[in-house]
Amino acid sequence: MNVKPLSDRVLIEPAPAEEVTSGGIIIPDSAKEKPLKGTVKAVGNGTKDEAMVVKPGDTVLYGKYAGTELEFDGVKYLMMRQSDILAVVE
Repeated sequence: MNVKPLSDRVLIEPAPAEEVTSGGIIIPDSAKEKPLKGTVKAVGNGTKDEAMVVKPGDTVLYGKYAGTELEFDGVKYLMMRQSDILAVVE
């Protein structure tokens, strides 16, 4: 896959949703919470007003409704602006 985000956009691979609760109950796909954490796969060059802070490999937190869902080679990704990212997990 060769996807290069433009401007201040970031391509993120969401972390997998939890499938089993601590009590051992299996959660069906329809009831799973959308993950709010993921790994940055690619970043754009930024804009003249906003330098890119995140880099590929960073683990980030983002809002529940942030980004646009995309799928390449059977893998789901999110494309969002850097400003939609809430924090970098270190």
